[in-house]
Amino acid sequence: MSSALKDTAVLDTANRTNNLSLTSLGWGHFFQQQLILEEFTQLTPFRVTEVHRNRIVLQTVMEAPDGEMQLQEQNLSTLFWKDRPTQERPTVGDWLLLDADQQPIRLLNRFSLIQRLAAGIETNQQLIAANIDTLLIVTSCNQDFNLSRIERYLSLAAESRIQPVVVLTKSDLCESPERYIDQIRSLDNLLPVESVNATDPNSVKQLQPWCKSGQTLVLTGSSGVGKSTLVNSLSGQHEQDTQDIRENDAKGRHTTTGRSLHLISGGGLLLDTPGMRELKLFDSEFGIRKTFSEIETLAEQCRFADCLHLDEPDCAVTTAINDGRLEARRLESYHKLMSEQERSQQSVAAKREKDRALGRFYKSAKSSIKQHKGR
Repeated sequence: MSSALKDTAVLDTANRTNNLSLTSLGWGHFFQQQLILEEFTQLTPFRVTEVHRNRIVLQTVMEAPDGEMQLQEQNLSTLFWKDRPTQERPTVGDWLLLDADQQPIRLLNRFSLIQRLAAGIETNQQLIAANIDTLLIVTSCNQDFNLSRIERYLSLAAESRIQPVVVLTKSDLCESPERYIDQIRSLDNLLPVESVNATDPNSVKQLQPWCKSGQTLVLTGSSGVGKSTLVNSLSGQHEQDTQDIRENDAKGRHTTTGRSLHLISGGGLLLDTPGMRELKLFDSEFGIRKTFSEIETLAEQCRFADCLHLDEPDCAVTTAINDGRLEARRLESYHKLMSEQERSQQSVAAKREKDRALGRFYKSAKSSIKQHKGR
């Protein structure tokens, strides 16, 4: 058992034994209804809590001889999923059914999925987390604050059908955190925004409504905004190392190096992710359009159905910018994300065609070899 999860298991059995259940790990009716009678009686659901290159780590709740419920951890090799399409491979937050021999039988359907294009030159889909209820978008009241980055995370949340909550950290080091809050609420006046001091557990209690038992949260944001400190305050434990930011540009150093689920004091589960300096959206057109819904609504009033909102005549979007109803930065951010989305779709389509062509080549070569051997 890994040290981090071992500590979590000890904490849970020592302090919350009576409350421990599959429900506290995020199990609910959505997953229950996917089981047939034989699976319900013969298989055990495990939740994926860590994913590594060569193994995944799972947890479930088992009945102990003394009648108490305890956490059980299981390590699995990659043999179960390495040849499957990316979408069918387990990611953190997934539920797997295992048999009595602790062998994986199947992956249950997800109610939400966070994914992105992997960083780098290769066009590869990367699964971040599954079955998430709330996305905590963490940003700080300093030079790191960036509305366009927040819009990118909001598009991710909308595409994933996950409730976003913006968490402003380092407010104790800022003279006027209200101006940051006002800027965020200008994006969506119904968007939950909480300003906290991540080092103060009492301040962090503001996040309690999203941290109830069985609820799963994801912390995301760039490095140095205080995510690891927030994990420590929410869990009541010093589970994550922290580092100071660079003073010249407020940029952070990577502290978290892998994704893992943590049981937190409020009863929920928290997934900490490494700081993502490069969040490339994957298949997120719906999420982008929803995040910029006011631009989509204005576009319906443009003279041309294919208006690009640049210099076309009778463009309702540029008119709104000229008379102050829409911020020019907002349209620029929308254009950037939609252009990026179009490029990624073209790249993914090209890669899929290349993979299909390669598959046809291998199949043809294999058939030719069999025919040659049969002569």
